[in-house]
Amino acid sequence: MSDEANEIHRLGVLISGRGSNMLALARAVREGEIREAQIVVVVSDRANAPGLKLAAEQGIETLVIERRASSREEHEREIIAALRARHVDLVCLAGYMRLLSPVFIEAYRWRTLNIHPSLLPSFPGLDAQRQALEHGVKWTGCTVHFVDETLDGGPIIEQRVVPVLDDDTVETLSARILAQEHKAYPAAVARVLRGDFQLIGRRVLLKSR
Repeated sequence: MSDEANEIHRLGVLISGRGSNMLALARAVREGEIREAQIVVVVSDRANAPGLKLAAEQGIETLVIERRASSREEHEREIIAALRARHVDLVCLAGYMRLLSPVFIEAYRWRTLNIHPSLLPSFPGLDAQRQALEHGVKWTGCTVHFVDETLDGGPIIEQRVVPVLDDDTVETLSARILAQEHKAYPAAVARVLRGDFQLIGRRVLLKSR
């Protein structure tokens, strides 16, 4: 995202639940898989999200910004203000269960990433693993993509493939997809921060050297 060699990129992670992908990103930052980066804040729209405690244990600042009676746009403006106050330059959605409005998209255009448990464009939205089983596909996986105004429809950065086994349940399939999510998300974030890609139409292509 920048050509400055030693710039520390400041990441903000939005969660609503357990935060396992947030932990995978934190580990990747700590171990140098994502270089020149720091997760400066984890924001949850739910005060009881288990990921908040996990983030605090990692020494990461946590914030709870609940929607309550505010409109979606008012809620998002509060989150945007918190991110800007901490100079966040890349936002990672990690199990954040709200669809972002154009207000947020425009504030962090091409600087917001999401991970989804299917091979998009197949099975967007909720219960992607159940959708895959009910559809009878033989392969599914996970996708990291830029967030735009569409539901799970932004340009694809990274995908990992997972076989669907005959005896799979939603739980077993979800667990195997999650293991790949924990690899795909750090790889995608590292690639975006390196800036070694070009966006042509809907395609995220490796930048020619």
